[in-house]
Amino acid sequence: MFCDIYRASKRDEMYLYVPARADEGSQNDAESDHSEYDPLAKISDALKRAFGRPTFVMRLELTPERKLARVPVLSVIEALETQGYYLQLPPEGLISPTAVAPEGLRGA
Repeated sequence: MFCDIYRASKRDEMYLYVPARADEGSQNDAESDHSEYDPLAKISDALKRAFGRPTFVMRLELTPERKLARVPVLSVIEALETQGYYLQLPPEGLISPTAVAPEGLRGA
């Protein structure tokens, strides 16, 4: 199964995986397909507002053996087959630049 990946304009490290329009997998086909295709067609209006303008990143072949950096590939494949998209959210647990310093580090 081939999927196209789009980056969100409103939130760093948020990506949308959608089934590729044609299962040919070539980069040239991917570049021409995404210009006239609305990858946000299957997501809710609230999610569309949170996602912003989609920017095509790449076309990827998904197989059960493939390893993805942040998500299990089987979860992506299942979501694409059942709901028509997979939303990859930014990683949790990143230190906020506005967080209060831990007690032991104050005044150091």
